[in-house]
Amino acid sequence: MVRTEDGSRRPGAWRRSGIAGCELCLRVGSALVLVPLAVGSAYVGGPPFLAVWTLAAAVIFWEWTALVGEPRRAPILAAGAAAFSGAAVLFGLSSPGAALAVLALGAIVAAGLAGSERGVWILAGGVYAGAMLAAPAVLRSDAQLGRSAVFLIFGVVWTTDVMAYFVGHALGGPKLWPAVSPKKTWSGAVGGAAAATLVGSGLSALAGLEVAALALVCAVLSLAAQAGDLLESALKRRFGAKNASELIPGHGGLMDRLDGFVAAAMVAAFLGLARGGFDAPARGLLIW
Repeated sequence: MVRTEDGSRRPGAWRRSGIAGCELCLRVGSALVLVPLAVGSAYVGGPPFLAVWTLAAAVIFWEWTALVGEPRRAPILAAGAAAFSGAAVLFGLSSPGAALAVLALGAIVAAGLAGSERGVWILAGGVYAGAMLAAPAVLRSDAQLGRSAVFLIFGVVWTTDVMAYFVGHALGGPKLWPAVSPKKTWSGAVGGAAAATLVGSGLSALAGLEVAALALVCAVLSLAAQAGDLLESALKRRFGAKNASELIPGHGGLMDRLDGFVAAAMVAAFLGLARGGFDAPARGLLIW
């Protein structure tokens, strides 16, 4: 029960406070399950890692097709599942080029199976879900530094998410993009990026890597993560949804939880491939 300034009691405020506390408990509980799964699979690598991110890609594609309101979901989801599974096998066989081609073909086939009004959205969803598998798989395939690269992305994305929330709530100020995400502030965005840069720099120093260059990389990845969050918020606004799904208690859908990660991982993979190619993508990201 909460009292107002004149001493009167306000039951609704008590209920809202209780709901918020309950939601926080759900978010923490979900994180306690998801974080060890992500970190453990990244540490082990190989088939377990590919299995986790193949499942993540399939779930996100399922959420995307539901979000955009595609009525013919069964064959579309089947095409997506076949593409993700085939790509995972090819990544495991050290054929990343062929894996990316399979993912692209799967997105095109899925779009072709959709109605004309939803074809572009399904194509975009196939690319997005495919990136959820491809970007981590490409980076983790680097035998020398793949694990470090994935851990760095985890650190940057999670630090950005947590610190943007707390700094934004503490400082407030102008909204970042109120039409899309009315709770996000410029102070939170800057605070999240600054914290992620510091954490990334610290991890780089501990690993004996070039700190100055990786500080810039971490800042870019943090901004990419925040852009990915806003992109997903814009998509949900476009289709009038609060969450991608209700799959994860306290978080909504898997896409709600991984929107920042997939964007940051995509940028990291592009940087790594541009500098290290398929032979050493993580080295291309981390060694400057």
